[in-house]
Amino acid sequence: MPDPMVGEERLEAVRVRERFPNAILKVKEYRGDTFLCIRRESLRDVISFLKHDPELQYSYFSECVGADYSTWTHQRDFAESERFEVIYNLMSLKHYSRIFVKVAVNDGDIVDSIKDIFLGAEYPEREIWDLFGVVFRGNEQTERFLLPDDWIGFPLRKEYPLGGEDVLFDKETRGPAVEDVSMPHAGESFDGKTGSEDVSGR
Repeated sequence: MPDPMVGEERLEAVRVRERFPNAILKVKEYRGDTFLCIRRESLRDVISFLKHDPELQYSYFSECVGADYSTWTHQRDFAESERFEVIYNLMSLKHYSRIFVKVAVNDGDIVDSIKDIFLGAEYPEREIWDLFGVVFRGNEQTERFLLPDDWIGFPLRKEYPLGGEDVLFDKETRGPAVEDVSMPHAGESFDGKTGSEDVSGR
């Protein structure tokens, strides 16, 4: 089923713009997907409208994810240079179409939670807080969600160290780097040969 359109524009963008004239900053089409880039303060109104409007019925919450653009050197979807984006992925069971709603947020800014609109957003928002440090008003946390309680920092931020370094564990202990414990497994050798010698231990 094709996405609902009004002329050359998606129905969702037209309806949101009619209802909230100042909410949309940009509508982006990319590889068959539509992204509504909106003001952060309009998030709850737009999400609720997409869900409850009888013409749209975006009643299925698929996911929400975070992204850190602090090292991104290309053009951004938002004119301002906020560090993070939170992207909500919704689906309309009426039109069998998908829409992405994006908001930009700087370190220390707060995003209003939508967990009372979509209960399924509670845990993804907590994951974004735990891994990026983005705070959601109405879904605040006092302890880590995925990580140990004494974990320091937010591991999906770009400045967080990547592989090849010691791993910080619970109780301020450190573990070995990946290459220190890598072992060949069946069908593989670290000389670039495959299946040429017995490395399975069997």
